[in-house]
Amino acid sequence: MHLLAFDTSTEYLSLAILKGDKTFTYEANAGQTHSQIILPQIQALLKVANLQFKDLQGLAFGAGPGSFTGVRISAGVAQGLGFGANLPVEGVCTLLALACEAGADKVIACLDARMGEVYHAAYEKIAGEWHTINAPNLYKPDDVPVLAGAGWIGAGSGWQAYGVKLGTRYAGQLQGVKPEILPSASAILQLARPIFAKGEAKSASEAMPIYIRNRVALKTAEREQGLRL
Repeated sequence: MHLLAFDTSTEYLSLAILKGDKTFTYEANAGQTHSQIILPQIQALLKVANLQFKDLQGLAFGAGPGSFTGVRISAGVAQGLGFGANLPVEGVCTLLALACEAGADKVIACLDARMGEVYHAAYEKIAGEWHTINAPNLYKPDDVPVLAGAGWIGAGSGWQAYGVKLGTRYAGQLQGVKPEILPSASAILQLARPIFAKGEAKSASEAMPIYIRNRVALKTAEREQGLRL
């Protein structure tokens, strides 16, 4: 099976191509240039993998939550490429991709949502399958949901931005924290692969972003304060 996965939900551009049992990856801090470089970098990675676009059998993308512009780019590219090549697509939650990337069985995934908030979800891996303990949502760091038990790993940029508050909220329950972890295309590929194998991926028309925050723009005063969505 040949699959392409990508994520633009953070400042990083993450790409991965599955060619049989081999995976080829590309990671770069793209800042705000995702829309300019994603297609050329996909072509470059296909060349590294010695594949052409027509060889692909599916597309997986980071559907969000994350940067509003970023998740729109990811979904838009999935729609455009999917329609153009008549390929099935699968959107993967970026918080679940974080959990997968963390290398643990109990993960509190948090992405910095700006505006003093975090995108938060909690997952537990049982018998090799991920189960959602708390579904993705938007919270102030002081108000993230209470969880049962110990042995949790905190993962993602939310822990970097609000580590003290989150650590206080989950005092005595954390086994460790990995604030540097980002949702990767490799993790997205890993999560999407069984869906493609079962023939359960969706049509390109269903490649939709996951929006949790309803606001899509800042007020002038908020922009002047340097706030970002």
